Amino acid sequence: MYQKILVPIDGSITSNFALQEAVKLAKRLGACLELVHVYEDAIYLVDENYFNYEELQKTIHNSSEKILAEAAAGVSASGIPVETRLIQSNNERIASLLVEEAERWLAELIVIGTHGHSGFSRLLLGSVAEGVVRMASIPVLLIRGTKD
Repeated sequence: MYQKILVPIDGSITSNFALQEAVKLAKRLGACLELVHVYEDAIYLVDENYFNYEELQKTIHNSSEKILAEAAAGVSASGIPVETRLIQSNNERIASLLVEEAERWLAELIVIGTHGHSGFSRLLLGSVAEGVVRMASIPVLLIRGTKD
């Protein structure tokens, strides 16, 4: 069935739930996982008079690498083949980048966490998972996180 499963992770509880489900699925199917973390450019969040932009970007990058490494170590400990991919958004839509990566890697399934926001909170927060579902040409398995 599915041999290549892409799992976007961001270190949140919700993405960890999705990763746990992807690991269960990969074990049953003998599949490999690709863990993908997209980090955003902090240029719009920073006033360079108060922050060192280069240092902030380096910190964000290092934190992103740590998220991927910790998740990959857990997957490897389960005996599942795992690859990782770190992507800087460069102000592109995260959902688009995830779908592009799924296509590049020839993923057959995307397992992604969703917060399950609706109404006004979804309008304000947007939804990466919803964007992936709308754009992906392969199946997407949504894993609901906690109700927050």
